[in-house]
Amino acid sequence: MGRLQEYQVIGRHLPTESNPAPKLYRMRIFAPNEVVAKSRFWYFLMKLRKVKKSNGEIVSLNKIHEKRPLKVKNFGVWIRYDSRSGTHNMYKEYREMSRTDAVEALYQDMAARHRARFRSIHILRVIELEKTDDIKRPYIKQLLSKNLSFPLPHRKPQISNSKIFSATRPSTFA
Repeated sequence: MGRLQEYQVIGRHLPTESNPAPKLYRMRIFAPNEVVAKSRFWYFLMKLRKVKKSNGEIVSLNKIHEKRPLKVKNFGVWIRYDSRSGTHNMYKEYREMSRTDAVEALYQDMAARHRARFRSIHILRVIELEKTDDIKRPYIKQLLSKNLSFPLPHRKPQISNSKIFSATRPSTFA
């Protein structure tokens, strides 16, 4: 499957004589392309309301772009997934550049930790956590400290003269 993108899909029940202006339903769907986004829309709408693809129509389909794609943000994701033993609700936090990156990280994380497949994970809500007080998980809180640094041990020093062989092994602990 390719990289995920976020789509806004708006659909409704087909107009009838008894209901000439049916209610519109809007969903934000994460999918690799428009075809999968429409399919997921009908899948969720069929579960939530009695609207199928055969008796409904898609009014609009828009791709949602990230407002600031180069800024690192914290995201909270609510999901519901089916495991081998039952259905579970879950809240997870991710530190990524965009909503789609956070959802991709979620799918990878769920596949690794819980062996959950794409088809068994339903994303309920994705929000950007603007305030640091909203962050609950310690593995995201540790990244919020002011003077955060990632030291690089075992760096090989640059040798000015270009000798191929040396009598002593280089010290990588600086």
